[in-house]
Amino acid sequence: MKNLSIIFWGLVLVLTATCLLPTSAVAHPGSGIVADRQGQIYFVDTGSGLWKIDSHGTLTRLPGPALHWMTLDADNRFAKVRLPSGSGWEITQAGTNPTLLLASDFPITMGRDGNLYYPSPGPGGGLQILKLLPSGRTSVLANLPNTTAKELLRHINGIAVAPDGSVYYTENNAIRRITPKGQVLTFISNLVLDSCGSIPGTEANAPPVLRGLVVDSSGTIYVAASDCGSVLKVGPGGRVTTVLQLAGPWTPTGVVLFGSDLYVLEYFLTASDNRREWLPRVRKISPDGKSVIIASIDRH
Repeated sequence: MKNLSIIFWGLVLVLTATCLLPTSAVAHPGSGIVADRQGQIYFVDTGSGLWKIDSHGTLTRLPGPALHWMTLDADNRFAKVRLPSGSGWEITQAGTNPTLLLASDFPITMGRDGNLYYPSPGPGGGLQILKLLPSGRTSVLANLPNTTAKELLRHINGIAVAPDGSVYYTENNAIRRITPKGQVLTFISNLVLDSCGSIPGTEANAPPVLRGLVVDSSGTIYVAASDCGSVLKVGPGGRVTTVLQLAGPWTPTGVVLFGSDLYVLEYFLTASDNRREWLPRVRKISPDGKSVIIASIDRH
C-alpha cells in the first residue's frame, strides 16, 4: 500500500510532481477524521463523500467531495478564503459552523494558532511544510530532511499539530516533530512491528505505513499503522504499544481524540481500485480499553 504524493503549482513543477506520484495512489482510502467542540465526529468516505456522527450517535451524510484528508476549522477562519489548488489537486471547504477543510492529495492540519499546515515540494526536490494564514499569506515552517530509509522523501502520510504548537508528521516507518521555530527532530524511526495483519495491497516485509495521527497534551501520540492493521500508542519517551489490532481486510487510516476517548477511522479494503468497494467505519476506544463500532457504511 503506497501513499498519495504532493503536487505543486506551475507547469514545470507539475512535471516534477508527476514523477513523485506513486502508480498505486488510486488504491489508497481516506484518513480524514475530526471532532468538533461538541464531540461530533466527521469522517471522509473515499467512495461517497463526507459523514457526521452527532453526539447522539446519529449518522448523517453531508455535502462535500470524496477526498482523502481533512481538518477542522472550528472558528471558520478559512470559510471564505481562496485556498490553494493546482493541476489535479485541491484544498476545498465543506460545511459551516464548523468549516471542514478537505485535501485531495496530501495531509493538512489546523493549528491552535488558527493557521493551516500542509506539505509542498521544496528546493532540491525535497519537501517543506507550509503555513497558510487566513489572510492568504504563506510562509515556510520547515524544510524536511531529503532522505528517509535511504530513499528520497517523496511524500508524508499524515500531519497533526500538538497542543504545544509542534507539528508532527508521519513517514512509512517514522514520526518526526517540527518545533515552533522550524527545527525538525526525529521522534521515532525505523519502526518495525512484530505482528501485522494481512491487509490487501500490502507487500511482504513492508514497513507499517504510519498514516493519520493525533497528539495529546502529555505528548503521547496515537497513530494508525495502516499496512499492519494496527493503532499504536507512542509515549513521550518513544515506547510503542499496540492499542488496537485489526484482522485484514480491515485497516485503520486515521485517529482523533475527544476528551479521553480515541476514535478510529477504519476501512474494509479490497485489492480493487474501485473506491466504492472500500467500506469505512468508526470505532470508539474508551480509556478503560472498551472498544465499540459507532458507525459503519454499507453500500449494498
